[in-house]
Amino acid sequence: MNLDDLDLFKKIDAQNMLAQIDGLPDQLGQAWELGQTQPLPDYKDIQNIVISAMGDSALSAELVTASVSSSIRLPVIFHRNYGLPAFARGKQTLVICVSHSGDTEETLDAFETALKNDCSMLAISTGGELTRRASQKNILVWKFDHKGKANAGIAFPFGLLLALFARQGFIPDPAKDVAEAIAMMKRSQQHIVPGVIAAKNPAKRYAGQLVGRWVTFVGTENLAPVARRWKTQINQLAKAGANFEVIPEASHNTLTATLNPSPTLNAHTMTLFMRAPSDHPRNRLRSDLMRQAFMLEGLNTDVIDARGESIIAHLWTLILFGDYMAYYLAMAYGVDPSDEEAALNFKRSLP
Repeated sequence: MNLDDLDLFKKIDAQNMLAQIDGLPDQLGQAWELGQTQPLPDYKDIQNIVISAMGDSALSAELVTASVSSSIRLPVIFHRNYGLPAFARGKQTLVICVSHSGDTEETLDAFETALKNDCSMLAISTGGELTRRASQKNILVWKFDHKGKANAGIAFPFGLLLALFARQGFIPDPAKDVAEAIAMMKRSQQHIVPGVIAAKNPAKRYAGQLVGRWVTFVGTENLAPVARRWKTQINQLAKAGANFEVIPEASHNTLTATLNPSPTLNAHTMTLFMRAPSDHPRNRLRSDLMRQAFMLEGLNTDVIDARGESIIAHLWTLILFGDYMAYYLAMAYGVDPSDEEAALNFKRSLP
C-alpha cells in the first residue's frame, strides 16, 4: 500500500473521481451562483417545508438545514421514503423534490403525492423523469448540469437550496459564509491533495489507519450530516464498512457499549470524532469525555477538527477532508471509487 504512488491512482481511478473531489470548492461556488439566477416563485403563506430526496441529494438538504438551524424561521423536514407525511397538503406546505438523476423512485412517488395534495412545489435535478413530469404539470424546475456521479455532485443541490432559502427570505443572506467556506476548502486542500506525501498528509494518514478496520464516525448534532457523508463515502468509494453516531444521543447509549469490550473485535475498529467551533459547549464536552472513555477501554480513536469561522465552513471543510480520506482508502484497497455495480445490481433485482 503506497498512497504516494500517483501513477497507480490513475490506473485504479479509471473514471477520475479524484478530479470531482478536487473540484468540490469550485462546484460549491458554481452552485451558489446558479441559485441566484433561477426563476423565483412567489411562495405565499408557506408554513412548513418538506424536502423529498434520497442518498446524497437528501444529505445536501441535511447540510443546508444544519447550516441555517439557528436562523431559519420555518420547520423543515427530510422525507427519505415513498409518499409524504400526512400533514403535507395544501399550498402552505412547500414540497421540494430533489434528485440528481431525476429518476429516483421514492422521490417520484413523493412528487405525485404532492401533486395530489395540492402542495406548493419545486423540483431540483439534472433532468430525468422528475424534470419531465414537472414540466408537464407546469411545476418549476431548478436544473443543474453535472455529468459525474451523484455523490460527487453534492454541492449543487446544497447551493441551490441555500440560495432558494435566502432569496425567499427564509434565512439571512449567507453569501459571506459561502465565500469563506470556499476559501477555507481551498486552503485545506494544500495539505490533503495527492501530491502531498503521506507523512505530511493527514487524509492519507487517517486512510491508512482505516485499512482492515470497521470505522465509526462521531459528530455533534450540527455535524450529523458530515458524519453520515463520511460513512456513505467509505461505503461508496472504498466499498468498505462504516457507521456513524451523533452526540448528544450517542453519549446516552453508544457510550455504554464500552462496558463489555472485545479485545479481538476492538483491534479491528476505529472511532473518529469530529469537532467544530460551532459545537454546543456541552456537546463538545460530551464528545471529549466519550472519546476518553473509549481510549480507557483500549479502543482506537482519534479526532479531526473543522476549519473556518462559519458553520458552513465547518461543514464543508470536513466534507472535503472526508472525501479525500475515503478516496485514499479506496486506493489502499485497490478498488475503483466510481464503481457502482453493487448498487446497480440491487436496482436490477427490484421488480
